[in-house]
Amino acid sequence: MAKQPRHQKPDDDEADALETAAHGHGTRAVIAALLANLSIAVAKFVGFAVTGSSSMLAEGVHSVADSGNQCLLLLGGKRAKKAATEEHPFGYGRERYFWSFVVALVLFSLGGLFAIYEGLHKLEHPEPIDSPQWAFGILGFAILAEGLSFRTAAKEAGKLKGEASYWQYIRRAKAPELPVVLLEDFGALIGLVVAMAGIGASVITDDGRWDGYGSVGIGILLVIIAMVLVVEMKSLLIGEGASRKDVEAIRAAIEIEPDVIRVIHLRAEHLGPEELLVGTKVEFVHELTVPEVASAIDRVERSIRAGVPSARLIFIEPDVHDDHRIGRFVEEHTGYIAPDDPRYADITGSVPVVDVDDDIWTE
Repeated sequence: MAKQPRHQKPDDDEADALETAAHGHGTRAVIAALLANLSIAVAKFVGFAVTGSSSMLAEGVHSVADSGNQCLLLLGGKRAKKAATEEHPFGYGRERYFWSFVVALVLFSLGGLFAIYEGLHKLEHPEPIDSPQWAFGILGFAILAEGLSFRTAAKEAGKLKGEASYWQYIRRAKAPELPVVLLEDFGALIGLVVAMAGIGASVITDDGRWDGYGSVGIGILLVIIAMVLVVEMKSLLIGEGASRKDVEAIRAAIEIEPDVIRVIHLRAEHLGPEELLVGTKVEFVHELTVPEVASAIDRVERSIRAGVPSARLIFIEPDVHDDHRIGRFVEEHTGYIAPDDPRYADITGSVPVVDVDDDIWTE
């Protein structure tokens, strides 16, 4: 008997509050990054028009790509809130993972590969930097704006990561927005420093190839960041299990029920950043009646949701452990009906594939 999950108003409200709070941290960081990147992109393209710097153009395209990425993250967050449908009975929580995966692809192609191409072109056809003071001024403004955006993302991540390092947080986080913004902003800051170094070296040596080297360096940096994001988002998109802390809390919530003998096995997977699907086989006290088992399952569900509010879908199957089957509480038996039994067709709803008494086999 598999018990279907029952939706309880207080538990759903608590889980919704948790989801809203966690998602809110990412949304604030995404909006801050979007505003910063839009202003920076405009400034960088003005700088490219004045100076002709390849690094400045690469950085401008990078900022446009980042702006588009933030829009995709916001789109994913909005679409993930859609209610479950008959076609998607578990909801749309993984939309956030999908659009974050698209962000990684955009960063790789439009950001990284374009920067490398532009840098290689500049190495083949080096040109002097015109009005370098414009370039340094715009890059300085960009560093300030990106720094503020990165500070916002780091501050929001700090509220969620606990004692873990930022790298550990990026690897373990189930909500994709903050890790994406953290890596993008970090890469942008490093890229701006590389661009400033490339332009500075070009001005000092009067050799435009240094600007091309700077653009290639920016492209390689973006490709590396994009590859990290692809790996992380692919893992989330396929489906990651709940954290050890949540699994232990779920197990404890089940085992604390007096009518439970043991948890036979337990699986918990993220349907979205703040939504868990829990499936478990549980051995209940054998003397319980079916209504009593149903009541025990209801209590277990409430206990799980109280300890892990993100456990939104819970499926509990009563079962008996192998240790209690043979010769003890449950008699082993083999269900079998011979094909020649007169009741075969009525019971199975089918007919034998081969009738061994048919004359065709004796001829």
